[in-house]
Amino acid sequence: MQASLQDKKAKLARVLKSFDRLAVALSGGVDSAVLLAEARAVLGERVIALTARSPIHPQQDLADAKTLAAKMGVPHLIVDSHEIDHTDFLANTEQRCYICKKMVFGQLAEMAGQRGFSTLAHGANADDMGDYRPGMKAVRELGVTAPLLEAGLTKADIRQLARQRDLAVWNKPAMACLATRFPYGTPITLEKLERIRQAEQVLGSAGFQNCRVRCHGNVARIEVPSDQLSALFTDPLRQRIVDRLREIGFIHIAADLEGYVSGSMNRALDNV
Repeated sequence: MQASLQDKKAKLARVLKSFDRLAVALSGGVDSAVLLAEARAVLGERVIALTARSPIHPQQDLADAKTLAAKMGVPHLIVDSHEIDHTDFLANTEQRCYICKKMVFGQLAEMAGQRGFSTLAHGANADDMGDYRPGMKAVRELGVTAPLLEAGLTKADIRQLARQRDLAVWNKPAMACLATRFPYGTPITLEKLERIRQAEQVLGSAGFQNCRVRCHGNVARIEVPSDQLSALFTDPLRQRIVDRLREIGFIHIAADLEGYVSGSMNRALDNV
């Protein structure tokens, strides 16, 4: 019989009670927000939050993380990660996520340890076991725990818990780091990251939620949910988006007819 949400929440509480003190990697998304809220409820002041600050992360995520920690009354540490200083990361191989997570979570764990917190947790959930996720291997190697995953909580469960706790990010779309916008083997640069950041801000300002701009050289491949494709093709909005993305630096602007697909760049790995 499938466990109910109440059963999963009770199991999460038991997992959290097993920790004397807990540092939570707070990304600004709904998963880590729920993890922090539940940890705060169970462990009280024996919880801290840590957030990595980097050009590969959307700026809104850092702002949301600060707001969430402040609202919960949890001490919040910002760690400047340095992925873009490492040639192995910038090379953007199929191991990019592993390389990144190993560096970033290593830094977070070190910072937590300096504050007397030997256990670091992140917001992985039961739905994260699909797709190609080498970053999960990295955090396991570092000993980072995943209480939501251990409790069997899915993304839908987590959104429900977030709504119950009145967390502002309860319906926030999933937002992977900007490095995922480039095909494997395409070198990553600060200039390219900024171009993607600006392009996705254009789409967000136009009302498109959960969208991506994939960068294929000078071609921008836009992914929006399939039920929003008709709006993307409607003038004058279509022309405004084309004009703005050309100003940003793209020569060709294309829309993916399939719509937004999480992890679409990983399809190339099937042909390797």
